[in-house]
Amino acid sequence: DKIKNLLELLPEHDLPEDLKSKHCKRCVVVGSGGILHGSELGHLLNQFDIVIRLNDAPVQGYTDHVGNKTTIRMTYPEGAPLSEDEYPPASLFVAVLFKSVDFNWLQAMVKNETL
Repeated sequence: DKIKNLLELLPEHDLPEDLKSKHCKRCVVVGSGGILHGSELGHLLNQFDIVIRLNDAPVQGYTDHVGNKTTIRMTYPEGAPLSEDEYPPASLFVAVLFKSVDFNWLQAMVKNETL
């Protein structure tokens, strides 16, 4: 019932047109474990067609190592970046809802309530 009620609050959306039209030839998933620190692979990662970043992996200050391109950012609500600078306007944010509290978070966001 909680999920059904929540879905009724959400507007229907589809993927952005620029993502729909992409034929994903080369994709990369960049995690948040810090393994890329010192790698200087940022220029290589930016060359992928789709760059999926997980959790609150920082980009600013680390672009030489992790690149600066973000096509999709996927995270649990508690891992969402706190800075609006980590939400590039051309990227898609995907909230991965798993726990009951995640659904409470989404409802509070949609209704502009505090948790």
